[in-house]
Amino acid sequence: DVVTLASLYTVRIVAGAAAIGVFLSFWLLSFSIFVFLSLAIIKRYTELMKLKSASATKALGRGYQVEDLELLSSLGGASGYISVLVLALYINSPEVKGMYTDPVLMWPACLIMLYWVSRIWIIAHRGNMDDDPIVFALKDKASVICGILIAGFMVLAV
Repeated sequence: DVVTLASLYTVRIVAGAAAIGVFLSFWLLSFSIFVFLSLAIIKRYTELMKLKSASATKALGRGYQVEDLELLSSLGGASGYISVLVLALYINSPEVKGMYTDPVLMWPACLIMLYWVSRIWIIAHRGNMDDDPIVFALKDKASVICGILIAGFMVLAV
């Protein structure tokens, strides 16, 4: 179900681009699917952490068990890191050199994204993540600052 959740979030981007007539790049779709997969997994991970603290073993209506926590943590962290890799490959791609005046200014965005993915997974591992990681990210001061910095570096590169 996490792949379905990630796909549905990515479909929103596709629909939004279609609605305003904007071309969607392979890079944005690749980045999005891995970020959203990491967020979907963190959502399931958080649910299982709460079940574990309540001494339950299985999520009702879902195929996940408390024993899956380690695996979900690995898969979710890896998905988040792959999104950073996709961003790095994008920055270094030939297409970018023609679209941005100074693409090297986007490199700090990779480091910030790497920090943010690591941070949200550490928070989740400690049991301090809300049920919805997107709501958490919007309320979390450090996440908001990371988002602003990433956007700022991307704009500076233009």
